[in-house]
Amino acid sequence: MRGGGSGIVAGSIGVCFFSSSSFPPFSFLLSISDEARAANALIGLPTSYGFYDECLRKYGNANVWKYFTDLFDYLPLTALIESQVFCLHGGLSPSLDTLDNIRALDRVQEVPHEGPMCDLLWSDPDDRCGWGISPRGAGYTFGQDIAAQFNHTNGLTLVARAHQLVMEGYNWCQEKNVVTVFSAPNYCYRCGNMAAILEIGESMDQNFLQFDPAPRQIEPDTTRRTPDYFLYDFPTCNLVSLVRRLLLSYRWQVFWC
Repeated sequence: MRGGGSGIVAGSIGVCFFSSSSFPPFSFLLSISDEARAANALIGLPTSYGFYDECLRKYGNANVWKYFTDLFDYLPLTALIESQVFCLHGGLSPSLDTLDNIRALDRVQEVPHEGPMCDLLWSDPDDRCGWGISPRGAGYTFGQDIAAQFNHTNGLTLVARAHQLVMEGYNWCQEKNVVTVFSAPNYCYRCGNMAAILEIGESMDQNFLQFDPAPRQIEPDTTRRTPDYFLYDFPTCNLVSLVRRLLLSYRWQVFWC
């Protein structure tokens, strides 16, 4: 399992979808908190953060952005490993006590600004018990008592989530009922954090792989320019075709919980 920082990059997300479609038994993608159309356009922030602007620069029109955002509406919210480890991006919701409650959600829609679907992508664990108002303005904070009760009710051993920067790449909390995994090293090129990936073996043993950021190449040209984040140069027609095919396939893979 990997969890990462905010922001959507067209080249990177294209590689992720390609991997997911090429190796379906081994690669699964879940929803994150930045997939809403308004969030990934990020109006008013630097252009390098805007998925919409990036698609316009790379492909000359908004078609690729539209296909991707339509596809995001079909991505599963959560995943379950051997009925023991509950995986999601954000955290728990006061409206969802059981896994069956999550299965009953109408997933095929843009994530609302509030409600249980929003909570799964935006909530965070907290040192205080009970539910709290999230400083993010979306979702909730939840205490150790909430996580322990959720795991007990659903026969789980662990909630594995992302959504928060942790300096060592992963962080246990709430008496090991919850672990945060963050896979974006040196977040925003300034935080100096390590990143990690959680490996779970056949016997459900857990191993964390930590890694540092790759050295940044020094640009000989110091003039201000928009950075190019595309590690793979997909032709427009191929990328659009891939997204269309995945959009159809994900219609049948909405509820993985």
